[in-house]
Amino acid sequence: MEKKALFEPGDLIKTFTGDFGLVISGATFERIKRKVKQGRKPGHFFAAGCPENIDYLLKVPVFFEDGTYDIMKSMNIRKATEDCERKRSELEEMSKRVLDL
Repeated sequence: MEKKALFEPGDLIKTFTGDFGLVISGATFERIKRKVKQGRKPGHFFAAGCPENIDYLLKVPVFFEDGTYDIMKSMNIRKATEDCERKRSELEEMSKRVLDL
């Protein structure tokens, strides 16, 4: 049985508060969370003592344009519908800089 996912690494998303972010892979998430702080944006996943099982269906790791990361609930984010290739390239470049530190 094939696993379904609402989001894929590399997707550009927008939160319900208007923040843009980039969906990142599990490996990138593990590296980023050691280097930048968690943003705790409205709609992030929080359950005390619950493991961070990233499944891209309910829990989606996102790197935001302000340089923070969060595991977001999928119901609180949407794929960006606007043509935002400039924003996507800025986020990809920013994440590369963070990972190179």
